[in-house]
Amino acid sequence: MGRRRRSSDLDGVLVLDKPAGPTSHDVVERVRRITGQARVGHTGTLDPPATGVLVLCLGRATKLVRFLQAGTKTYAARMALGVQTTTQDAEGEVVGTADASAVDERTLCEVLTRFQGEIEQVPPMVSAVKVGGERLHEKARRGEEVDRAARTVTVHDLMLDAFEPGERAEASFLITCSAGTYVRTLAHDVGTALGVGGSLLRLRRIANGPFTSDEAVTLEDLEAADDPRARLLTPEEAVARALPSVPVEDPDLARRCSHGGRITAQDVDGWYALTYGARLLGIYRDQDGQAVPELVWTRPEELS
Repeated sequence: MGRRRRSSDLDGVLVLDKPAGPTSHDVVERVRRITGQARVGHTGTLDPPATGVLVLCLGRATKLVRFLQAGTKTYAARMALGVQTTTQDAEGEVVGTADASAVDERTLCEVLTRFQGEIEQVPPMVSAVKVGGERLHEKARRGEEVDRAARTVTVHDLMLDAFEPGERAEASFLITCSAGTYVRTLAHDVGTALGVGGSLLRLRRIANGPFTSDEAVTLEDLEAADDPRARLLTPEEAVARALPSVPVEDPDLARRCSHGGRITAQDVDGWYALTYGARLLGIYRDQDGQAVPELVWTRPEELS
């Protein structure tokens, strides 16, 4: 498996290119073995057959997971029309087929437009959503199917990339969507709207917020690196790309922030980063006229 390093002080954000096959948890475990850092978390799972951007936070940067996982996701996907499966993708058992030869590109594009904006999705039985204190995929393994409440997600952009007509038509598309969107369910629902059924064939995440597949490293690249730090973004770099940044120039204000104190609101919607020089002071949100810390990053002794 390669040499094991003791790197308990390794802090940073890794943009990884997940291969098809392992679960996201499997990838996390392998990164732990490669780097020697036990504290590793991810900002959004990918199913085992899926590939692409998996953003991992190592060490102290695991505190940043919730701030980095809230952004949009962009996928390149391919679906089959006329085929329905138990898992809504190619891994499941086929439970229905239909002749999709009547579907043409224009009809498909018209249906795709219905799935832009805010839409309702029922989580698939193979998802990690909990119902009755148990994850759905655990129930699915026992052959159970239970009622699931629909969830509102946002599809910001949905574009047909390629279409191959026929009895088993196939379509490739690009989708940018909110966190929590199930692309397999989108393929299933589009097929249902067309009256022939549908399922996902392939999925690749090409962007997770500001982190893209162009910069992602493979597990093999990480293992071959003499120093894994060279493959990581610093926490400051990752936050600067994911959130708006507001500089603090007064050293007394910076020290107050390092103690978790509040300062005057900065008129920024949502989370934002307060910085002092090159340092990340913390993650803040405006509330009742004040900047309230969600996470204090720089400690008082680090400002000395």
